[in-house]
Amino acid sequence: MAKVIFKRLLQAIPTLLVVVTITFILTRMIPGDPITAMVGEQADPAVIEEIRQKLGLNDSYLVQYVRYLKDILKGDFGRSYYYNVPTLDVIADRLPNTLILALMSSLIAIVVGVMLGVISSIKQYSLWDYLFTFLSLLGISLPVFWLGLMLVLVFSVNLGWLPTLGMGSLENGLWDYISHIILPCTCLALIPMASFARTTRASMIETFNNDSIRALRARGISEKSVVLKHALKNALPPIVTVIGMRIAGIFAGAVLTENIFAWPGMGTMISNAIENRDYTLIQAAVLIVAISFVGINLLVDIIYMIINPKVALDGK
Repeated sequence: MAKVIFKRLLQAIPTLLVVVTITFILTRMIPGDPITAMVGEQADPAVIEEIRQKLGLNDSYLVQYVRYLKDILKGDFGRSYYYNVPTLDVIADRLPNTLILALMSSLIAIVVGVMLGVISSIKQYSLWDYLFTFLSLLGISLPVFWLGLMLVLVFSVNLGWLPTLGMGSLENGLWDYISHIILPCTCLALIPMASFARTTRASMIETFNNDSIRALRARGISEKSVVLKHALKNALPPIVTVIGMRIAGIFAGAVLTENIFAWPGMGTMISNAIENRDYTLIQAAVLIVAISFVGINLLVDIIYMIINPKVALDGK
């Protein structure tokens, strides 16, 4: 297993290099001048030119790119143009909020999605099965931004049950914090939940048709034990794969969700950085997200090899 993990880490290096390169190029294609966004359009042109020279923005793109790669290898992600502090400080302030939102959404999506998939597979072709299948198809088809706006319209504007924007504080009570996270968490969880339910249903139905499961039932083992201890365990590999892919996608979906609900996380930070042409902050944030993707995929590979050791042997 250690050799397979090491191989995966080596494969991640060119992936991260491609991400760094594409991000560097795209940030330079953003219309506008980062220095003008930082000091204002009314600033003295001589001052703007002096700052550009100090930050190295007058150098060629190739020189800037090579310097950026060298800084990354030294662990220096640069200073934010707009906030004038190290980019990692800005990210460290916002990343925990995104992690809270993403992890809670993932937990809800996994628990509810797998549970619905199991129920649907047990009650195949029943009313519950048709209902859950329809809801799963509906959930997969809904765009994140539209779903978020509809949740705000229904539960905040029309019903007035939940707050629309911002992040609650525990200083104002537990309900204040929970009430602010319900809508963005639901928005992020619904789509992967539908995907988990569909995958679980299909994998469980395939497992139920195995001779080993039929033999267990013929021996008189309780249906609950057959489903939870044997069938679900055998059905886990494809479920784990989809969970890993979707959890990584939740971080990407957080960019839209956080902007809809004004959640102070990485999503709103990246949007503000793009608006302010804050090259260094954009590059550092995208690289951190890419590293998170790689880490999640590596974790899924490890779990997959634990569930199915044959994968590790094939990798060797």
